[in-house]
Amino acid sequence: MNKIESLYIFTYYPFKWQQPCKLFIYMKEHKHVYLLLSIVMLTTLVYWNHFQNDFHFDDSHTILNNVYVRSLKNAPSFFTDGTTFSTLPQNQSYRPLVSLSLAIDYWLADGYHPFWFQMDDFIVFLLQGILMFYFIWQLFELVQPNPQKNYWLAAFGIAWYMLHPANAETINYIIARSDLQSTLFVVLAFVVYQYFPKYRKKYLYLLPVILGSLAKPTTIMFAPIFFIYLLYFEYRLSIGQLFQKKYSSEIRQLTKQVIPAFFVCGFMYGFIDWMTPPTWVPGGTSAIQYLLTQPYIIAHYFGIFFVPVHLSADTDWGLLSGITDPRFFAGLLFVLALVLIAMITSMYKNWRPVSFGIIWFFLALIPTSSIFPLAEVLNYHRIFFPYIGLMISVVWTLGRVLTPVKIWFQQKALPYTATLAILAMLFLSVYAYGTIQRNAVWHTEESLWKNVTENSSANGRGLMNYGLTQMAKGDYATAEQYFIEALHLLPNYHALQINLGIINDIKGDTTAAAVYFKRALALGPAYPESWFFYGRFLINHQQYAAAIPYFVKTIELSPAHMDARTLLMKAYSETAQWTLLKDLANNTLTILPDNATAKEYLVMALAQKSGLAMQEAQIDQQPDAGKYLDLSLGYYQKGDYISCIRAAEKALQLKPNYPEALNNIGSAYIGLHQYNKAIEPLQKAIALKPNFQLAINNLQLANKFIQSPKK
Repeated sequence: MNKIESLYIFTYYPFKWQQPCKLFIYMKEHKHVYLLLSIVMLTTLVYWNHFQNDFHFDDSHTILNNVYVRSLKNAPSFFTDGTTFSTLPQNQSYRPLVSLSLAIDYWLADGYHPFWFQMDDFIVFLLQGILMFYFIWQLFELVQPNPQKNYWLAAFGIAWYMLHPANAETINYIIARSDLQSTLFVVLAFVVYQYFPKYRKKYLYLLPVILGSLAKPTTIMFAPIFFIYLLYFEYRLSIGQLFQKKYSSEIRQLTKQVIPAFFVCGFMYGFIDWMTPPTWVPGGTSAIQYLLTQPYIIAHYFGIFFVPVHLSADTDWGLLSGITDPRFFAGLLFVLALVLIAMITSMYKNWRPVSFGIIWFFLALIPTSSIFPLAEVLNYHRIFFPYIGLMISVVWTLGRVLTPVKIWFQQKALPYTATLAILAMLFLSVYAYGTIQRNAVWHTEESLWKNVTENSSANGRGLMNYGLTQMAKGDYATAEQYFIEALHLLPNYHALQINLGIINDIKGDTTAAAVYFKRALALGPAYPESWFFYGRFLINHQQYAAAIPYFVKTIELSPAHMDARTLLMKAYSETAQWTLLKDLANNTLTILPDNATAKEYLVMALAQKSGLAMQEAQIDQQPDAGKYLDLSLGYYQKGDYISCIRAAEKALQLKPNYPEALNNIGSAYIGLHQYNKAIEPLQKAIALKPNFQLAINNLQLANKFIQSPKK
């Protein structure tokens, strides 16, 4: 073999080595690299406004509140304990590769800086695009060798896929990297199989499948897709020929060749299922209704591929009522028509990429669009993997259709290449613009959920989440308005009840707040947040002992819930339960060894003194009037009025004319209902500081109680 031939790629068939194809000769010219770089640069330019996009939705419990991703020391745990994936028991699935990548990003960013997380996902996306180019180029060459034409077809298909607005839903949603990573490894498996034939007997191409499964189980669909790939492009058989006796020898060889892939994928599925915590739930209700709904959903996904409008991060689509729904028949007819097209095109060698792409589309949708009922009937990040197949079908069809069009242009002496290039650029520009707009939508929580309320107005969760963004801004009236609107749609949603409790607590209606928190507990007892927020409500109102059982339950459901641990340590401290505090602090430090709060509470537990008591002892060593005043306020907020007076008096010893300390003493006496004793310090405070409005208000309050003690 000479030097030129050594560059050829040989495609192995069970019967013989085929003649070397011209693909690598064309690749040797390096022209393809420049076009690939252009696609990479264009994709980067289109996604330029996404790198600072915020964390959203499930990012909260898998990333922001997940203490395990904050240290690479937890990397071994990702592979042995599925509960490290999320703080919500219902979402704890086994995806160690995802958690590991998040921990690396956190380490690189030195915290939760979205840029690093978004950059990680985008790099994976670009790598996938490059691999897809070589995979599809070679796939087309196997059917109809024409390196230049197939090169341009593959390039156009990749550009279309990379710039597609529906795929922006995956790229912008950080935790959706599970779809990114798993899809990348499926494509890599095909590329390894295609370009490294001498390693096929060692099954090197199955290594990416194993890795991809550790990101998301959908990777296991590689096996049936690989079967169709071999059937069409190596054994050159159609689906119908699978059942003909004269091809029995080829079918046996095909079966032997594909068994390792099915074995590995089956094993990985079983292993992942075994490693998935029992707390995980798919979220759906009726498997039958879910299945009946999916044909219409699949038809919608197909339509979105061509006309990606009205995209939503959280749709308001629901389950179909049954087979009497016209949408069921519409979806079923569409699916049957697509299956028929796949069957017919499989009969003709030059049309098999169409059939292969359609089957890829269906197979990749099986995990999310079949009998496994998920919480949402559709989600646009689910089509990231299936759209590869759909893109292959459509692009190959375009290539076939363009052949007679080219002849017509030549007969009319018209500029075919220039016209085609202009049309392609205009077409891609439209999709690129849509992607830029979707990036802008995903920029903040407010912009994302505002868009959801516009495109999915019947989505109660979307209304609630937009209300949360308003509550975070301090616009409580608008927040409550959206919560109430959501309540009409989701009267039994525990998270909405929690948020209504929070907003009523802010308004000062503690009675209504307690009712909402208790209803959240009744509706969602398996969710740690139901217990946590009611406990936090009790803590905020100094009901420390009453709050303890709720935090204990929160930690029982979600052991790494750090906010619950922090408030439970506070409750133990305030109720002087030093042994329990010591045990909890030590246990917390096993999860987060550098947690400063846990260390502080451990010191309190060992000294058997509250934080304020220890703070007072430290100030006593180096007395400071300002620090005593702050300490006095801390005691007052805790409801310890005697200690408040004591700390304020220590401040007065250092600074006799200290109106703020005198006001604290007066306020504490009001808290003790000793109104007569409050008068003198408050009058002194006002004499020292005539415009001291807080002291004036307190004096008026004390006089009011003296004059009307029953009131």
